[in-house]
Amino acid sequence: MTTTEQIWITPQAHSRLRDELNELRTRLDRPSSTEIGSRAEDGGIERSAVQARIRRIHDLLRHAVVGETPPDDGVAEPGMVLTIRYDDTGDIETFLLAVRDAEDGATEVYSTHSPLGTAILGASPGQQCTYAVPSGATVRVTLLNAVPYGRHESAHERSPSQLTGSGR
Repeated sequence: MTTTEQIWITPQAHSRLRDELNELRTRLDRPSSTEIGSRAEDGGIERSAVQARIRRIHDLLRHAVVGETPPDDGVAEPGMVLTIRYDDTGDIETFLLAVRDAEDGATEVYSTHSPLGTAILGASPGQQCTYAVPSGATVRVTLLNAVPYGRHESAHERSPSQLTGSGR
């Protein structure tokens, strides 16, 4: 599956994906029976799975917007670190809205195509959004804060009560 939309990823994720792509291409160029087998029973990764991963990474990199800082306007969009409250439980979660395959490991990542990502995309602080989970239940969340990736460390240090009072 390929995409034509622009995909926001961190510079670290871009570098990691480039490295992974190079490693996978090297494996295909010089396969060993323990690295890439023709069958899953060989104990290796199937050649077709490696080729599919290469295509996925190539597609991500071709459409990548690397570390471009979105406007600091509080609107939930790719490249923003979002803090939300699950309204039914009061739990608070902070995550990066970006492409899931390119996570950098330091911050949880939700895709704009995930149920939560789709629901919260375009929201402003204080706005409540809903989405359905596989069980059919509806989850209500409120966007508390949205800051560009890289600027989120100082925003994350604020308490949730400061975030809810931002009123932006």
